[in-house]
Amino acid sequence: MSRAMALLTPLELDDARGIARGFGLEVTRVTPVQGGSVNSNFALETGEGRRVFLRVYEEQNAVGAQRELAILSSLARSGVPTPEPFEAAGGGALGVHCGKPVALFPWVDGAIVCQARVTAAHAAAVGAALAGVHRATVASAPPGRFERADLEARLARAARQAPAFEPVTRAIAARLAHFSARRARGLPSGLIHGDLFRDNVLWHGEQIAALIDFESASEGAYAYDLMVCVHAWCFGSEFDTRLARALLAGYHAVRRLTLAERAALPVEGALAALRFATTRITDYSLRAAAGQAPLRDYRRFLARLDQIEAGALDAAFAALG
Repeated sequence: MSRAMALLTPLELDDARGIARGFGLEVTRVTPVQGGSVNSNFALETGEGRRVFLRVYEEQNAVGAQRELAILSSLARSGVPTPEPFEAAGGGALGVHCGKPVALFPWVDGAIVCQARVTAAHAAAVGAALAGVHRATVASAPPGRFERADLEARLARAARQAPAFEPVTRAIAARLAHFSARRARGLPSGLIHGDLFRDNVLWHGEQIAALIDFESASEGAYAYDLMVCVHAWCFGSEFDTRLARALLAGYHAVRRLTLAERAALPVEGALAALRFATTRITDYSLRAAAGQAPLRDYRRFLARLDQIEAGALDAAFAALG
């Protein structure tokens, strides 16, 4: 479930009613959920005043969507605070709308915290929750969609589509090669969230209500996923080492990092920064209208990379020892 919405596929009330009946629900109202860029999401209301979250998968086919739902069910049953998808009356968890997979989830009330309001308690809770994901029992995880070859293909495509980006895409590709060559092999791995940014965590005060949007969940190194969270939660105009220490400590208290993982954090952090710099170019900069600033700026991740290379997080990493 996510607060994100591209609204690429409209959903009328009659259609929502037809989908919901397959899950044993009678719907009286449908409302688009605002924000985001990937899937089309809606709030449904039933005659009993119950709210339900409906997602239309815009990019994943039925196989991919079903795999994600199986992961979510496994996580929820392992105690991870994420909504477990509804099961349809005839079995399975998928419906169909306009030829696209659809899933329904319990509605979770909660707030998204802005960066200026992130506290050490928030950071520690996110770290602990991510460790819970990494410790959960999940049958299998799909391969990642943002491996080095995938990112290099995106960078090459961006350079062809917008030659003005060629110098920066070339520089990112060079740094990607540099850090990939220095990546430790054999780090502990399994299911990772891959995108646990602030808009993918719902809060009641400083308590987590739900982790959402496992769209990018895949097989990967836990240390990489941890550094994605550090990027997401501990950077304003620069890294806040107090928040980084709290997040890392919260994680380490639930799932202890190995010595190899601790040593690998700077490189994994650099690779995470390069991943998001790349996708910010392809998903936002290239789609921005002429003369309009992109919604999300790739340069903020290059700034994160610069700070990691300058040692801005070294003290936070050392505090784990």
